[in-house]
Order: sequence, then C-alpha cells, then structure tokens
Amino acid sequence: MHRFGISVALSVALAAGSAYAEEGDTADSSGCGVGTILFKGQEGAAPQVLAITTNGTLGNQTFGITTGTLGCNQNGIVRSPAKVRLITTSSLDNLARDVARGEGETLDSLAEAMTIDAGDRSLFFTTMQANFARIFPSEDVTADEVLTSIHAVMAEDVALSRYVAV
Repeated sequence: MHRFGISVALSVALAAGSAYAEEGDTADSSGCGVGTILFKGQEGAAPQVLAITTNGTLGNQTFGITTGTLGCNQNGIVRSPAKVRLITTSSLDNLARDVARGEGETLDSLAEAMTIDAGDRSLFFTTMQANFARIFPSEDVTADEVLTSIHAVMAEDVALSRYVAV
C-alpha cells in the first residue's frame, strides 16, 4: 500500500509539472513551501517534481500562506495559466479580431482568465488594441508567441504589469 501511495503522489506531481511545463513558464511552477525553497533556481522536470512532491508531502503550503512565510504570499491571486492558454490556442482567430477591435467576447474571456480587475479591463482592451501589430505580427503567429507578446506588452504598463505571472 505504501508503494501505491508514493506512485500516486509522483503521478500527481508529474502531471502538475507537465501542466506548468506545457505553459512554458517554469517560474513559480512548484508554488511555495519548503520544497520550493530547497530546489530554488534549479531547472528541469526533476527539481520541479521534487519541489512539488516535498511541498505536498510536508503539507506546508497552508502554513506558509497563513503566516506569509516559506516564500508564500498572503495576498496571492489564484490564476489559471492553462485556461489562458486554452482560450488563446482554441480561439486565436477570434482573439485577433477582438484585439484589433479592442473589444469582444474572446478578449473579455481572456481578461477574465488572467484575473484582470473590472476597473483595469478598459485599459487592458485599449492596450491590446494599440499593440495589435506587436501581438499579431503575422498571419502565421502561434498562440504561444501571442501569449508571450501579450505578457511583454502588459509588463511594460505599470497598472497591467501586476497581472503578468512572474
């Protein structure tokens, strides 16, 4: 039974690591906690899996978030990079049309998935529209390239930079 539990934990950790690796963002992929501190700065799947497994095994993230220790942030926002990527990948043409217009359902869905506050949405929409050529430089641009450009544009704006995952 002990081996089964370890196998399940490793499978979950690998799946979580894959989801973050698929997103292309290795920063903060293991969350916060002792495991993240122990494996800080190391790259690749193995350190990420070990950090996630250590955090999960010790169950220290709740303590860290509650106390603001172990690299955890009490004011953090729960984000869904997978949802952001899914919207971009599945609706790239619609997103391009909405960014060009500065409004639309797909752009609004993206803003929601990126947890952009209602008060910042107008700025987000106009900033995306103003940078259309940079975000969609060609007809052959990929969803990953679009996301990279969106994040770069947002990082340059004081108000929008807080929504860019670090």
